[in-house]
Amino acid sequence: MKTYYFVRHCQADGQSEDASLTPQGITQSHKLAQLFSGIQLNQIISSPYKRAIQTAEPLAHAKQIKVQIDKRLSERRLSSQPMEDWYEKLKLSFSDMHMTCEGGESSQEAMNRIVEALYEQIKLGRDHTLFATHGNIMSLLLKHADPAIGFKEWEQLSNPDVYILKYFKADHVEIERIWHK
Repeated sequence: MKTYYFVRHCQADGQSEDASLTPQGITQSHKLAQLFSGIQLNQIISSPYKRAIQTAEPLAHAKQIKVQIDKRLSERRLSSQPMEDWYEKLKLSFSDMHMTCEGGESSQEAMNRIVEALYEQIKLGRDHTLFATHGNIMSLLLKHADPAIGFKEWEQLSNPDVYILKYFKADHVEIERIWHK
């Protein structure tokens, strides 16, 4: 069995790539470091978005691990254009995995890239890896592990949120939420 941790970033002041953590988000990032204080980690891989990196930094400092950046952990882009009905489109994208909006990425495309990032670590034999990422892309990874996961579970994610994925042979994966507000 191999163990992987997926962390949704802490509270941030926006959705742009350069959005920073709020003061509350900074406090949350230190609580995450405390949560992982007794947990073995061999590496930390983060989305290039500032809020994900800032979420991982206190933990990386405490564990004396360098944060590696992987663009595949970036948040899913639903559309390149502002959409008044984005919420409805996002909901639909969990049932129609191939639906795309203008300049956006389908759920299937986003799922493929985060799953690829995970399976790369599995193939390399790297265990006890923490991935710092975002809500939509993380929920799609969870959906890959458990197809029953969908829009409702995305809605229930918190900032931050933490899931453990335990990978067993023959592609058997178990997931467990370990962050409690």
